[in-house]
Amino acid sequence: MTVLDARALNRATLARQLLLDRADLPVHDAVGHLCGLQAQEPQEPFVGLWSRLRGFDPAVLSDLLVRRSVVRTHLMRRTVHLLTAADVLAWRARHGAMLRQRVLGTYRRELAGVDLDELAAAGRAVLADGEPRTMSGLARELAGRWPEPGPRALGELLIAALLPVVQLPPRGLWGATGAARYALVSAWLGREIDPPSPDGSDPVGRALVRRYLAAFGPAATADVRAWCGLAGLPAAVSAMREELVTFRDERGRRLLDLPDAPRPDPGTPAPVRYLPAFDNAVLGYHDRGRIIDDAHRGLSVAGARVVLVDGRVAATWAVEDGTVVVDPLRRFSRAERTAVAEEGRELASLLSGGDRVRIAASPR
Repeated sequence: MTVLDARALNRATLARQLLLDRADLPVHDAVGHLCGLQAQEPQEPFVGLWSRLRGFDPAVLSDLLVRRSVVRTHLMRRTVHLLTAADVLAWRARHGAMLRQRVLGTYRRELAGVDLDELAAAGRAVLADGEPRTMSGLARELAGRWPEPGPRALGELLIAALLPVVQLPPRGLWGATGAARYALVSAWLGREIDPPSPDGSDPVGRALVRRYLAAFGPAATADVRAWCGLAGLPAAVSAMREELVTFRDERGRRLLDLPDAPRPDPGTPAPVRYLPAFDNAVLGYHDRGRIIDDAHRGLSVAGARVVLVDGRVAATWAVEDGTVVVDPLRRFSRAERTAVAEEGRELASLLSGGDRVRIAASPR
């Protein structure tokens, strides 16, 4: 079985994630290809798409949100993601049990004894008037019937697990701020989410595996689960084994992939890319060694924005008074420093209309 080293996996990841060469895809298609973008920080997907798409215009993504072609909702791993409307309708039911388990795991004591079906029905009844609510606002309206859990636990159970809802604009629009207000998916998108398969098969699970491999592969089943949080996917993988190819990584893990998916030569040059907080390319794996060193793994869950140099996390970045400030995690060569500055100036233009970049001294 062919062994793929870390550099081969890195270049495959960059190609699938549209980071090896900016793509000429419509914004909607890019969101779909990426299986959504993590978006608990509302402005971060704009940087993620700017780094991936040639000629990206933030107004296009804002327009897609307003026109309800893409939406913001809790889904993979119970985190807020920006997804196409079609994917939310197709995938939400498959994630329902996981969403409930994760909220109950956090608030098990507070929510003990709560009838989930009764609470969900009451929440639907409140939202049936079509008026958007914040999480805390919805919880307050139901707190009279369920006073024990407290508004935080009650609100998270309703919004992040029991009810298929979406966050409404202006939250998530370019340059906009605002509280997270929610409406039922059925009201916002005009129909209910797709029901689970009645025969106990898992077509959505198989579709998720295919889509994940197209955007993240080659990868192990543990990587798929780390990305979406779903159990039961090994059965989906077994059902589609004949359509997949297999590899090994340097640790001996079995990796799955789509036969015709791109696996570039490991020597392919990789340009500098600035990634937003919680970017898919870093968080979408159980084993993140293909793109970030173990010593810096904590950055990926702490919300640090990172810079890829030669395809790997080599710096963090932030914006201070309109200036893109880069803090290297290793020494840069003169050529690398120049490339980081050039790409940083382009990013500064997107974020503030300026071109100021400051690169801190490299660590010794």
